[in-house]
Amino acid sequence: MNDNSKLYSEIEKFEIININDGEKYNYLSNNDIVIDEDGYFRLLIVNINNSKISFFNNNEYIEIPWDYVKKIGAKTIILDAEEENIKKSKM
Repeated sequence: MNDNSKLYSEIEKFEIININDGEKYNYLSNNDIVIDEDGYFRLLIVNINNSKISFFNNNEYIEIPWDYVKKIGAKTIILDAEEENIKKSKM
């Protein structure tokens, strides 16, 4: 493995931050990643519910294309995504 490689077990504890608006999206382990059939990351699926208890609430998510990931740092995943490039959905 080369020096630039990171294991998912290492980055799952990284906080996701959008530098475009300063929004913090919790840690990668609390969210999902969509991986295509070739093994490439395609989307971050980020849970944006503010409530800890979502038993009666619909879960709200945003989909951020992996292309907007600008850097995976020492403890953070840095995004630069404008609001019009983020798709909101409910489950």
